[in-house]
Amino acid sequence: MGWRYGYKPYVPVAKRRAQAAKEVAKRVKKGQAVSPVVIEGRAIVSTFWGKAWCTNLESYSDFENRLPRGRTYVRNGSVVDLKIEKGRIKALVSGSELYTVQIEIVALPQQAWQVVKELCAGKIGSLVELLQGKLSNAVMEAVTDRAEGLFPKPKEIKMHCSCPDYAGMCKHLAAVMYGIGNRLDSSPELLFELRGVDHQELIEQAIPAAPTRAKHGAPTIESAELGAIFDIEINDSPAAEPPNSKTTTKKAPKVKKAPAATKPATVKKAAEKKIAEVKKAAGKKTATVKKATAATKKKATKVSKKG
Repeated sequence: MGWRYGYKPYVPVAKRRAQAAKEVAKRVKKGQAVSPVVIEGRAIVSTFWGKAWCTNLESYSDFENRLPRGRTYVRNGSVVDLKIEKGRIKALVSGSELYTVQIEIVALPQQAWQVVKELCAGKIGSLVELLQGKLSNAVMEAVTDRAEGLFPKPKEIKMHCSCPDYAGMCKHLAAVMYGIGNRLDSSPELLFELRGVDHQELIEQAIPAAPTRAKHGAPTIESAELGAIFDIEINDSPAAEPPNSKTTTKKAPKVKKAPAATKPATVKKAAEKKIAEVKKAAGKKTATVKKATAATKKKATKVSKKG
């Protein structure tokens, strides 16, 4: 069958879904990471961040003509793969064949980011509230402001699709743009990465409000939760305290010295002295015995003479 007006023939939804599933399976088999957009039900987005992205997208007349077809494509599972990086989105969309989509988004100007931080300072109870979209009206207005908010304007977006439709936004590009909103439902931190801003700076702006709230028993966020939310490591180890000059150092208990070992010369001298004393005593005892024996013999001689 030939093409009409340069376009490929229409491919039914069921066939596109089958093609998408086949492509995903093939890439997974090759060990490639694939992140398809899966829509459950009719609603494409359900959270504050996803809705805010789509509202911003639909507010520009530049895109309105192709958005309805894009919604249809993203709902029926045609976005086979979607990856969001700093300043860039890469995607694969299943249509008459598999098309490659690339979208580049300009980084958020530092002046606009500074305004957002100043407007949010002290007005965010915790980062959990921020990412869940539980925000005050002032914060919502700051992040969704069309001039200086977090969401991109048409002039900050450059789009390309490998399909033969040369319109500024084809249905495949529109499907990917809605897919981004769906992805922000589950991973709102990707918006900060996409716009090239450091979410740690927003953490620093949100924290000053915590001590005042903590005094009244309001829940506070632990650093482990912050790491889980933004995929970062936060060092919450207490800083080392400077040494206090008034603090006295506790002296270690004195260890009694073991008695010094007796020198060999001293031992020998003492032994010789003891031996001499023993010999002297023995000599005296021998002399006494000899003297007694002599006296006995003398007495015996006298007795024999008298007889």
